[in-house]
Amino acid sequence: MTTTTTQGEVHAGSGWRANLEIIAIGLGALMAALAQTLVLPVLPTISRDIGASTTEAQWLLTSTLLVGAAAVPVIGRLADMYGRRLMLIVALGALLVGSVIDALTDDIRVMILGRAITGLSSAAIPLGISLLSAVLPEARKGSAVALVSAMLGVGGALGLPLAGIVAEHFDYHALYWIGAVGALASIALVLAVVGNPRGERPGAIDVPGIVLLVGGLVCLVLPLSQGSSWGWGSFATIGLLVASVVLLALLVVVEKRSPDPLVDMRALSNPPVAITNVASIFVGFALFASFVGTANYVQAPEATGYGFGSSVLVAGLCLMPSGILMLLLAPVAARLMAAWGPGKVLFAGGLIIAAGLVVRIVLTDSLWQIILGSTIVGAGTGIAYASLPSLINVHTPAADLAAANGINTLARSLGSTLASAVGGSLLAAITVTVGGAALPSLGGYQVLFTICAVAATLAALAGLVVSSPKLATHDREGVLEPV
Repeated sequence: MTTTTTQGEVHAGSGWRANLEIIAIGLGALMAALAQTLVLPVLPTISRDIGASTTEAQWLLTSTLLVGAAAVPVIGRLADMYGRRLMLIVALGALLVGSVIDALTDDIRVMILGRAITGLSSAAIPLGISLLSAVLPEARKGSAVALVSAMLGVGGALGLPLAGIVAEHFDYHALYWIGAVGALASIALVLAVVGNPRGERPGAIDVPGIVLLVGGLVCLVLPLSQGSSWGWGSFATIGLLVASVVLLALLVVVEKRSPDPLVDMRALSNPPVAITNVASIFVGFALFASFVGTANYVQAPEATGYGFGSSVLVAGLCLMPSGILMLLLAPVAARLMAAWGPGKVLFAGGLIIAAGLVVRIVLTDSLWQIILGSTIVGAGTGIAYASLPSLINVHTPAADLAAANGINTLARSLGSTLASAVGGSLLAAITVTVGGAALPSLGGYQVLFTICAVAATLAALAGLVVSSPKLATHDREGVLEPV
């Protein structure tokens, strides 16, 4: 049985019920985050077992990225219109359906379809953040929102070692069953214990806005994910990037004139919101490059002069401490936000990420040094990620929270996609020859980590800017207080 609550209403039995709501939504967010990374280490295995080409196997990732990028802001707006709990169940249902499809097939085309459906679950994290902001008691919001926000990073840090274990001991289809079972459990918990807040935003579905946004994002994400294969100077890559600029520019024009815009350009251009979203791109960039850099770095042959020749499992385990620390630091970050404000917490998180990346640049001799640097990056990411939704919530009307958090999650994902493109091209360009094969060199990784450290520092500076009194929260109806 579920209850219907108004914005910010504290329901009876809030202590135990709040705990159950956090568990239900947190589990859904974790499963959605895991779905993004679980297949990454087993792509070669899938390609070999079902006879798919490397390009076809890569579409298992690309299809999820494309659908996720397009779906997150659209589902966020639908959630503000029709209910956040309903759309969270839809997102988790997509994870369940997509995972079951993939678990039952060996056909690469069907598997790509399943992964595309799974991409809809990317909306679970911003929906969870906005839903918790609506149903939890005021005292619980800060730590709960921080925890769910951190799941985007935790999923990557824990997904790689989990995939490594499965790759060594089980058939890769087990990964899809894990996603299906986790999604089903989360749906059941959400239906059973999560309140259904009233006060959704009325309005019509903005079809032109959806078409332009989806088209623009697809034209942006597709060349970023495939550019290294197509060639960055190819007609397809350049043509799609130009098309994305045109479509997104048209989106701005159309949305400013729409009575019920999919994306509220006035709210999106609000300086604190805009700066926070840019900072989110930088943090997502730094984190993803650190993940990929650590996993590939550790698995590189010792003959490269820096690698350890480790297995997929060992490479994943090197990232596990960072994922655990992200979880543990979520409530700490909430307390820091209460004392300092979310902008200064973002500043601290960005500097910690940069410090961890400096460790990665300087210390290269031992595996423990790699783990240390990765763990410091994870600690900073956990703190920074905790601050981002709070900054969005403080400067966004309550009726627009789901859409605003969806855009912010999209910004983080775009940062990760950009990191994959930049990192892949950079490591392919700066190489060392080992056994007749060109492999990324130590210098290539150091350049990548330097770029990531700069990105993290820029995110930290953005935190200082948004904490400036000149960008204080506007006193307008419906804007939440800091949590």
